Amino acid sequence: MDCKIENAYIAILETELMPALGCTEPGAIAYAATKAKELLKGIPDHIDIWCSGNIVKNVKGVIVPNSGGMRGIEAAAILGVLADCSEDELEVLQSITSEDQAKARLLMGTGFCKTALAEEISGLYIQVIATKGENEAEVVLKDHHTNIVFLRENDKVLYDERIDDAEDEIDYGILNVKDIIEFANTVDVEKVAPVIKPQIECNTAIAREGMSKDYGAAVGRTIMEIEPESVKTKARAFAAAGSDARMGGCSMPVVVNSGSGNQGITMSVPVVIYAQEMGLSEEKLIRALVISNLVSVHVKKYIGALSAFCGAVTAGTAAGAAITYLKGGGYEEIALTIINGLGTLGGVICDGAKASCAAKIAASVEWGIVAGEMAFRGRTFPYGEGIVTDDLEKTIQNIGCVAMKGMHDTDLVILKIMLEDENRGSFL
Repeated sequence: MDCKIENAYIAILETELMPALGCTEPGAIAYAATKAKELLKGIPDHIDIWCSGNIVKNVKGVIVPNSGGMRGIEAAAILGVLADCSEDELEVLQSITSEDQAKARLLMGTGFCKTALAEEISGLYIQVIATKGENEAEVVLKDHHTNIVFLRENDKVLYDERIDDAEDEIDYGILNVKDIIEFANTVDVEKVAPVIKPQIECNTAIAREGMSKDYGAAVGRTIMEIEPESVKTKARAFAAAGSDARMGGCSMPVVVNSGSGNQGITMSVPVVIYAQEMGLSEEKLIRALVISNLVSVHVKKYIGALSAFCGAVTAGTAAGAAITYLKGGGYEEIALTIINGLGTLGGVICDGAKASCAAKIAASVEWGIVAGEMAFRGRTFPYGEGIVTDDLEKTIQNIGCVAMKGMHDTDLVILKIMLEDENRGSFL
């Protein structure tokens, strides 16, 4: 494989696969708040925070990690200013103690932290302005969960992505399914193992935790209780259980994909389970997870970090593609798996991070597996029907177009419903 492509793919894996504590949106808010506190060199007297509608959706219904059961933007921001180290990024709340939780509860609802909707801003956007005495700090995070684009201390701009050099940015446009498969087959496994192995360990650990008790709606446990045990049942159930635990406030870390812990769980746990059930080597599993991770990132790059399109669909399809690979499928079978998966569940809505994410994950994993079985039998949806074309890459782009353009109004309607449901528009 071309050295430039190989290096780019390794860089993408190293960038996209990062550990996160709990749901990534509260984690991103806490990270931005911690950064503001560090600029002030101490806990502020007051903080104001503006979030895009997509952030509001994904924080409203989920328990903030390591919070003792608190929910919402205000809780995430207050815990962020009580946390210790912004270098932990999406794991910043791991430093929170029971004393910090008690302090946060005392500050909730006092006006210490004021939150607002960032009007007419879509995608991922968080702005924090913190004050301490006469000093003020501002942090803006945009597009990606750890992507700080602006830092200000009083009148001094410390960093502004709009004017800083961006030569080191990774070109995600280099991704395509044929090269992803070639890369997975030929890369020295030791070059990718350091980022893939933690994903295996962390994500299977939280899946086991989710199966051990009734987190959230206990979707994973329910599947195992009502369906005959098989590798397919186990793959769906354990992936859902990981989300049950994560959405239910479990503080165990998850290695994310495309900025999402749920997507990281969805595209990894089923693949691990299939590899184990088939008695395959660790090397084969790592290569399969390279496919799953990069296919998920590839499809998601057309959709964006946050939208009305449920990311479990892309992750479940990616898992199906990797399972097809484990079963001996090549490019043709993997391509049909992706087409079958996206052509079926494309359009499932995202109405925020919450307990029902686990059910969507279970459905997406199931169809990803069925999509692969269809592929091995040479079955697929006829080209030209709906968004499916005779070109895999074009079909992937069509999904992105539906998500980014077609579902824009859907996103606004979902947000309107969610805001009206809570205190006539307040999301405090």
